[in-house]
Amino acid sequence: MSKPRIPEPPPLPRRGRFLTQDAPDDKFPEGRMDPEDTKIMIEQDLFLDGDPNHNLATFVTTWMEPQAQELIADNLHRNFIDHAEYPQTAEIEQRCIRMLADLFNAADCDEGLRGARTQGSSEAIMLGALSLKWKWRERREAEKKSTDKPNLIFGGDVHVVWEKFCRYFDVEPRIVPLQKGKYTIGPEDVEAHIDENTIGVGAVLGTTFTGHTDDIQGINRLLLEIKDKQGLDVPLHVDAASGGFVWPFLYPDSLWDFRLEQVRSINVSGHKFGLVYPGIGWLIFRDPDQLPKDLVFMENYLGKEDATFTLNFSTGSAMVLAQYYNFCRFGREGYKMLMEVMQLNAADLAEKIKAIGPFELVGSGEQLPLVAFRLAGEEAYDEFDVSAQLAAMRSWMVPAYTLPPDAQDEKIMRALVKLTLGRTLVDTLADDISKATEILAKKGGLHPAERKRAHTGTGY
Repeated sequence: MSKPRIPEPPPLPRRGRFLTQDAPDDKFPEGRMDPEDTKIMIEQDLFLDGDPNHNLATFVTTWMEPQAQELIADNLHRNFIDHAEYPQTAEIEQRCIRMLADLFNAADCDEGLRGARTQGSSEAIMLGALSLKWKWRERREAEKKSTDKPNLIFGGDVHVVWEKFCRYFDVEPRIVPLQKGKYTIGPEDVEAHIDENTIGVGAVLGTTFTGHTDDIQGINRLLLEIKDKQGLDVPLHVDAASGGFVWPFLYPDSLWDFRLEQVRSINVSGHKFGLVYPGIGWLIFRDPDQLPKDLVFMENYLGKEDATFTLNFSTGSAMVLAQYYNFCRFGREGYKMLMEVMQLNAADLAEKIKAIGPFELVGSGEQLPLVAFRLAGEEAYDEFDVSAQLAAMRSWMVPAYTLPPDAQDEKIMRALVKLTLGRTLVDTLADDISKATEILAKKGGLHPAERKRAHTGTGY
């Protein structure tokens, strides 16, 4: 008996279709396209995006070594959640968690979950804050007290995910407003907001707005005093999204991590100063007891029983492997050297901007490798005009923005100094900022339409 004939597929469309036909837009395409044409068509769209080497707004890593990129490309197929098929990938995640716990000065601990990889710090903060809420509820139920009015304290200098958590998970946000000239918070700002329904305090290590840090040591001291005098055990979560890979290497003697008694959990973004492409974040607990068992789910339908503590399920493994690559590749010595390079170039850029004339630096002391600055006096133009002029001149993305309440009248510019901004580009940027001010001094502020076209934003 003859085998059934398998029909031949129709011929592929002729090459070069993308040159004369619109790209698929609102309707699902009817036919097929040549693979090379498809690639070129999409690449043409991407030409319109910005150049990451000109983008000084984003904290996110935009360059990795070729070996790391090969590792990522070779492992894009790995589903991280599938521990049955990829048990060694799961082990590498745990290695990274143990290394971060060591970096953040947590005590050794052999058993139990003490952290998780996440898509970024937003998911890590959600999970960390959920743990605060669940632990608070456990304490209240043990004391036979009401659990219907939880609140969470943090400053106006946090990322928006903190407010998202409160709205999504029914927690009252007690937001400490910023003040003119004071862009971080300390114990004096927190104390009045604490009561028996406070699930925790969130403090920032390296703010998005100016790169400085909340007074974490002072807040910890306040929480210990409240614990001693009032019997309220209010934990502290450190949002180290940006600073968690900076402070251990540039400011190793600064106390902000698990060396402080009330610090129970820390989040950090691997895709920022952890030097990995998006998206990878980490949540690290002081010890496994800080992770409520009710938040851990057991599943066995992928071939073996595993504990899961995530807001997502299926996700890629490549960035976990890339993070492990960086840890092994650089170690403490390498990370310290890289952070010092960025810090030196940031200091050089700061001096050059200050010397231009109309600008002053914002804040002082321990800081992320960035320059936050603003116009010092009354000019015929403002910070948004300078940002737009830089974008028009050479596509620089140096964001201008206003600060959160009650400092919303303050305008600031910020330049991230990452490894992609070497000393030659630092010099070029400083010269361009000087030229931008000269142009604006002659013509005045930009037309509103020009501002709208400029790419600005705080960039998290």
